[in-house]
Amino acid sequence: MAEERGLDLVEVAPNAVPPVCRIMDYGRFRYEQTKKEREARKNQKQIEIKEVRLKPKTDDHDLDVKSKSARKFLLAGDKVKFTVRFRGREIFHPDIGMAMLEQLAEELRDISTIEQRPLMEGRSLSLLLAPSGKARQAVARAERTVPARTDAGTRGDETAEPGQNDDEDDGDAENENP
Repeated sequence: MAEERGLDLVEVAPNAVPPVCRIMDYGRFRYEQTKKEREARKNQKQIEIKEVRLKPKTDDHDLDVKSKSARKFLLAGDKVKFTVRFRGREIFHPDIGMAMLEQLAEELRDISTIEQRPLMEGRSLSLLLAPSGKARQAVARAERTVPARTDAGTRGDETAEPGQNDDEDDGDAENENP
């Protein structure tokens, strides 16, 4: 029957009693399968791991800056790996690095979950945070409700081009010869 129609006889379930076969165009079937797989791969989101490096001597303000950048990464859907690198005699005080990582995890607790507890690997201590589902949903809702940005904050003449204010001095007067 398959030869009469110019199609292929494909065995679908060889272990069934009796074996199950289908009459189909096998080349077209394979093409459609690969097309579906390609489409499924296209819709997947690749999650990247962003690394934030620290040292035991990193100050509080610097930790705040690192925490803000990690927050941006987490809200974008990426995982964040904090790494505290110990050099020389710093290795004898892993408690300092552990306290830093616990502080960062606490600051980012509202938008992330701890995927890997702080772990000592050679001379570095690392912590892996993954974005929580609640955070991504909250950001998506916030983006939908934020009104469009307007340029109502410009001062002076509305027709002036950006960067050209007659009120301000460029500071070139100091460099000019009298």
